[in-house]
Amino acid sequence: MQKKIQAGLIHHIELYVSDLQRTIKFWEWLLSELGYTEYQKWEKGRSYKLRESYIVFVQAETKYLDIPYHRCRVGLNHLAFYAESKNQVDWITTELEKKGGTILYGNRHPHAGGINHYAVYFEDPDRIKVEIVAPR
Repeated sequence: MQKKIQAGLIHHIELYVSDLQRTIKFWEWLLSELGYTEYQKWEKGRSYKLRESYIVFVQAETKYLDIPYHRCRVGLNHLAFYAESKNQVDWITTELEKKGGTILYGNRHPHAGGINHYAVYFEDPDRIKVEIVAPR
């Protein structure tokens, strides 16, 4: 019997990246912490799955690397993931700092999204903004 999937859920997100190995090194531990497991692996890409959704990273061709990503241009602004708790947000923040990650809005952390919003905002190696937010 085929599993019923709720219409409207995200099937997958695919991101082209400037350096696949650097991206995998950055994202693999984070996605693992959030419950994702490796789903697909090939020379120019990698994907990680959580239940029915997955995120894909693909090495961009050299000819498309001349203009770097910027979240204020037309297109993706950021990716936001739920954490299981405020403690997990804090743990991820600490790990990012240990790894030399770029924490955004440090002077307002962990309430950069508002007093009732507990999250960490940071950038991946291509400067894609990522948010890990605790449930209310």
